[in-house]
Amino acid sequence: MGTVLSISPATKKASIMDAELAAGDGHKNDKSLKRHSMFVSLSWKKLVSNSAKKSAKKVTPNPLPARELPSTQVAQLNSENIRKTHKTEEKKPKAPIPVPVPTVPTQNKDAIVQNGKLCTVQKQPSNLSLVSPRRIIIQASTGELLRCLGDFMCRRCFKLKELNSGEVILWFRNIDRTLLLQGWQDQGFITPANVVFVYLLCEDTIEDSIGSPAELQGTFQTCLYLAYSYMGNEISYPLKPFMIESNKDVFWEMSLRIINRLSAKMLQLNSDPHFFTEVFQDLKNQRDTVEANLDR
Repeated sequence: MGTVLSISPATKKASIMDAELAAGDGHKNDKSLKRHSMFVSLSWKKLVSNSAKKSAKKVTPNPLPARELPSTQVAQLNSENIRKTHKTEEKKPKAPIPVPVPTVPTQNKDAIVQNGKLCTVQKQPSNLSLVSPRRIIIQASTGELLRCLGDFMCRRCFKLKELNSGEVILWFRNIDRTLLLQGWQDQGFITPANVVFVYLLCEDTIEDSIGSPAELQGTFQTCLYLAYSYMGNEISYPLKPFMIESNKDVFWEMSLRIINRLSAKMLQLNSDPHFFTEVFQDLKNQRDTVEANLDR
């Protein structure tokens, strides 16, 4: 026969209550632990946030009052600073400034490329000098140049024994005065440059074969007409003061002949200062030596 184990209900109930109490204590402990851990985490977060706020604040200490230095000490400190800066600048190595240096060939040859080959070409010597011509300054008044022109006419027309330079100058001045009085021009034509131009025409046109004062006057006035037409300030000039009625055909023939022969020189006289200087000096040399010595 077997044995039967029996358990009383009171004992079972007590054991069940003990178990429930033990379980309840365990739950309470777990809750208390959870609450405690939550409080610890909250207090730690608050501590971290407070420390971060404190560190974020900047503390500016009160500056100390600056001590005023005497003026002599300030000047001394400034001079020492300037001396130190000069010393540091002197110690720094100065880089040389690059300057382009032209290369001069040793020989008078230039290299060129022909058909892919390098060859040299010999330069021809130039006759032109690199040195600029010396400037020559010549001074003369209008009256002096007029006397030189009259002396030239008297020397060229040596057959006219009674001719003098004053008479030639009078022919020139009478024409210029007539044009002013009649209103053909507003200002006089007789200037040093215009006298040089008249001399250029007369030197080529006046011949030594002239045998009468009338012929000389007609030739001279033809040269004056061309000079006025070329160098004058007006557009046109009348023929009457320049042309003599008896030699009208001769006047036009001589005018065309002078134009065909001296047009290049007339243009050169106005464009080339060296040529003008040569003609100017040639006119000044026409002065009579006796009169020049008297002027001195």
